[in-house]
Amino acid sequence: MYKIIIGVLIATAVVIVGFLLIDQKFNNKNATQTNTTDVSGKTSGTSYTIEGEVNKVGTYSLSGDAITMADLIQASGGITANADPLAYFDDATLKGGSTYYIPSKYDNNDICSSAPITKVNINADSAETLTSINGITSSIATSIVSYRTSNGTFKTIEQLMEVYGIGNATYRKVRNYVILHA
Repeated sequence: MYKIIIGVLIATAVVIVGFLLIDQKFNNKNATQTNTTDVSGKTSGTSYTIEGEVNKVGTYSLSGDAITMADLIQASGGITANADPLAYFDDATLKGGSTYYIPSKYDNNDICSSAPITKVNINADSAETLTSINGITSSIATSIVSYRTSNGTFKTIEQLMEVYGIGNATYRKVRNYVILHA
């Protein structure tokens, strides 16, 4: 009888240690994806961070005169199948030291849905249409329309943070619900 109890205790201990080792390897794998990566092989490049629907989220050091969104996406291993191609321009010139986000086309929290997220076009839609997104009030929608009238089209969704009334919290709330072109 004691042999069975001792055998069960040893088996339980082995299983617990095995799960702890597997969990540690899994956590280390995810942590390395967000480390700074030097794509150019030089340390003199400018850093750019990319998040969202890309294969390798992280900060990349890129060298060149005019780094574009396509360059950063390529450095990150490309976009995922869920990336919304209407939410970025490949030829948009990026600012060094900034963070860029590639939104998802489908809701990541609803795995059963096959319908894309309803989005508004910040470069074409009216102020009234922009208010259909939770987080964009009528005054913010008016500011978005004024900004694009004064400055031209938005080249990245991060430019929303340059609009009066949009801070980091509002930007994070609406960034999955906007597109730049149709």
